[in-house]
Amino acid sequence: MAEKKTKKTIEAPVNLRDISICDATIQMLDKAKRDGVETAFDRAATMKACPIGADSACCKHCSMGPCRLNAKDPYGKVGVCGATIDTIMARNFARMVASGAAAHTDHGMGMLDLFREVVNGHAPEYSIKDVQKLEQVASSVGIEVEGRTPEDIAKELYSELERTYTQVEGEIPFASRVPEKTLEIWRKNDMVPRGAMREIMELMHRTHMGVDQHYENINRQCSRTALSDGWGGSMVATEISDILFGTPKPVAVEVNMGVLKEDHVNIIVHGHEPNMFESMLVSVNEPTLIQAAKDAGAKGINLAGMCCSGAEMMSRHGVPHAGNFMSTEAVIVTGAVDAMVVDVQCIKQGLAKVAECYGTRLFTTNYRCHIEGAEHVQFNETRPSECTDEMVIKAISRFKSRNKPIEIPKMRNMGIHGFSHEYINYMLGGSFRGSYTPLNDNIINGRIRGVAGVVGCTNPRVKHDWVHVEMVKELIRNDVLVVQTGCSQISLAKAGLLTPEAAHLAGPGLSEVCETVGMPPVLGLGSCVDNSRILIACAEMVKTGGLGESISDLPVAGAAPEWMSEKAISIGHYFVSSGVYTVFGVTFPIVDNTKFKKLLFEELEDNYDLGKWGFAADPYEMAKLMIEHIDKKRKALGIDKARERVMMDFADRQKLEA
Repeated sequence: MAEKKTKKTIEAPVNLRDISICDATIQMLDKAKRDGVETAFDRAATMKACPIGADSACCKHCSMGPCRLNAKDPYGKVGVCGATIDTIMARNFARMVASGAAAHTDHGMGMLDLFREVVNGHAPEYSIKDVQKLEQVASSVGIEVEGRTPEDIAKELYSELERTYTQVEGEIPFASRVPEKTLEIWRKNDMVPRGAMREIMELMHRTHMGVDQHYENINRQCSRTALSDGWGGSMVATEISDILFGTPKPVAVEVNMGVLKEDHVNIIVHGHEPNMFESMLVSVNEPTLIQAAKDAGAKGINLAGMCCSGAEMMSRHGVPHAGNFMSTEAVIVTGAVDAMVVDVQCIKQGLAKVAECYGTRLFTTNYRCHIEGAEHVQFNETRPSECTDEMVIKAISRFKSRNKPIEIPKMRNMGIHGFSHEYINYMLGGSFRGSYTPLNDNIINGRIRGVAGVVGCTNPRVKHDWVHVEMVKELIRNDVLVVQTGCSQISLAKAGLLTPEAAHLAGPGLSEVCETVGMPPVLGLGSCVDNSRILIACAEMVKTGGLGESISDLPVAGAAPEWMSEKAISIGHYFVSSGVYTVFGVTFPIVDNTKFKKLLFEELEDNYDLGKWGFAADPYEMAKLMIEHIDKKRKALGIDKARERVMMDFADRQKLEA
């Protein structure tokens, strides 16, 4: 069976609990070992990372190399062309930013393409679900909405947001949302994005052999490109998704592999684009397909998400979530998955082999992402149900022919998800007087110490989920409110931190705020592209007043404890360039005691009034660094001394100025 397909017996680590704290994943890794099936955890254990590459001391941008420099003596040698260690690191870092920004930007442009088709009546199975959000977004970029139809507003909004990608001069539309002082800093440093396509193209050009050879100048374009992602491509993706599919509101959702049902046809959707998942949700509820599943002996069709598209659907529609990035192979090992449907980003090629071992149908659906060994069913947004209906039918066929033992972990964890910026505003101020004033006031009076944005992937180079969970526990214990996106959100949901009951793990100030408002100490915002919600929240905190004039003044910090992709580097750098201190874990592509490291880790803050990078492998050290930064910002604002702490009841909120 599986042993013949994997060609070797898999030797699992001595103790599976050394590689994950997720009981469901551990159970499935143990089963995979018994079945002779290899996963990314096994490959990580046998694949030794290149230390020169990990430090970014290797340049392979031309055929005179690759040139490998010595990280222990960084200035003792240069590349064949004369490139210094700082130039090499800056170029490598820049190409990671360019790739990550391209991924988010292409996703955002895909969402905008769908928006255009909906507006022009060419995608009749989709429609504008949130007219209020449409009007809010249009107003934020200077479009008049009073007395106009949604269709008329939408057409003008499409034309305006298209500039995010195609514009060659000027400033991207959502620059209008950036706090004035922050925008001044960007202009002073020549960092305001023009159009994403131009910024990515120029960054790739600059990193070509023999072009830009000054690490500071390369980094300036890095910042402009990353900002075209955070305040451009990613923000467009989130806002258009909300307009078309609905703005998330808090919803209780189950996560973990226990959401699978042995007596149902189980379909998992994994990836990053909500378009196909939205259509799949319609297909699995189609009465004729449900009847077909019952005719095949199933009690029904069970749909679950994984990774980031799963996080979006969880937040919008309460679709259960089976696990994050490092559990995507393990969930197939259950034998209960009849079809896994993927689109783009964070899709392991190893899924094809694991799916083959268990007879699971693996479907790719996006023309950008084909996988050898997987079946491709092209998704067409003008006729989406044709694709999703076909995959449901094939999943039912697989259910009828199941011939492998099924073992589903019993773990299911409830959490509250869907805290969009709009809902946080409502939650704090009410329907008619939505405001961030209660948040700012409780930061000023010290009840809430500050805010941390925790984002990112899971990585087999560290103990799966553990770094996320331990770091966040330490943050909330010290009265730091956490906002969460991406795979990290699922790590914390499995640990029970996304429920109001988790307030008892928070410090006394944050705990009291949570109990008064009825919210968890960790707010789940959605997928990794939804980091733009955090940027908007930061801008709103500045606008509300009392916490400085720019994002760099705020007592906030960010972290990606288990990052693994180039998207994460782009995300990190747009937060740093926006003014947020951002700490990464696992590893960081840089050599110590170099000018480029000093630029990223010190001088961006000291000389440019931006944020800065930080690194720590230990979760407690990460939390310590973030808390120290928050305290530094509190001191600079003059709010570091204890003040009378006044909680606002509903009557107080009603008195707020509209």
